[in-house]
Amino acid sequence: MNRTMIAASNTLGQLQKQIDVISNNMANVETAGFKRGEASFTDLLVQQLNNQPNQVAEVGRLTPLGIRQGNGAKIGQIQNVQSQGSLKTTNRDLDVAFTKENLYFMIGVEEGNVIRLSRDGAFYLSPNGNENMLVTADGHNVLDENGNDIVIEGDIKEIRISDEGVVKAITTDGGEQTFNLGVVSVQKPQFLEKLGDNLYGLPDNYDGLGVTADDVLTELTGASRTDISMKQGALESSNVDLSKEMTDLITAQRMYQFQSRSITMADQMLGLVNSIR
Repeated sequence: MNRTMIAASNTLGQLQKQIDVISNNMANVETAGFKRGEASFTDLLVQQLNNQPNQVAEVGRLTPLGIRQGNGAKIGQIQNVQSQGSLKTTNRDLDVAFTKENLYFMIGVEEGNVIRLSRDGAFYLSPNGNENMLVTADGHNVLDENGNDIVIEGDIKEIRISDEGVVKAITTDGGEQTFNLGVVSVQKPQFLEKLGDNLYGLPDNYDGLGVTADDVLTELTGASRTDISMKQGALESSNVDLSKEMTDLITAQRMYQFQSRSITMADQMLGLVNSIR
């Protein structure tokens, strides 16, 4: 295949992935706690053609010797941008928003009994007899600092959530129940994996990545809970800037068109070569 076609076709597939990332950002512009993704590109392997045998005559040359023929580009990384989103006041007792970056709620997922992370603080009560379980909008269990489900007994009159994530449930008979929301601080967000439902997963094999669990995140318990900062009656908006995403989308589409045009022109040139008699 023509080298121009190879480079263009390689890049086309990667540009489509970038467009998918941008489209996902735009689709979640109104999703509470959503963190936008950003794709960055790197060059594929470059072939060095040494077409200058008389290198003595090239003394003083500023550019490298020979010709470097590339094979296109690929996405090197899709980064989750952790910048803080703006706060939207809801005045709802079960809505809570982090006011600092890199803090995540601990969420329990039934499939495989694993812990996921989320910035979405829109919580609900799931009644079961005389008990009420704190859950997310998708029905996943919100966990306390020990990784246990938060279950409130009795008829609830009021729920208060402090800035440090202490949930105080007041029942109609005047009783009080207290829970500490499970919160982690993520030091290396590049190791988090987006899983859908506004959830993030943790690596399965830390050793293979050259890091430990403590390198990636810290569970905020005991005295370290003073690092938690949240606000009740509010939700964190996504950090998606729609104008920037539109600009990036137009740029990516123009690059896609350019690569497609390169394939068309290479095909036309091959047609001319084949027509020579």
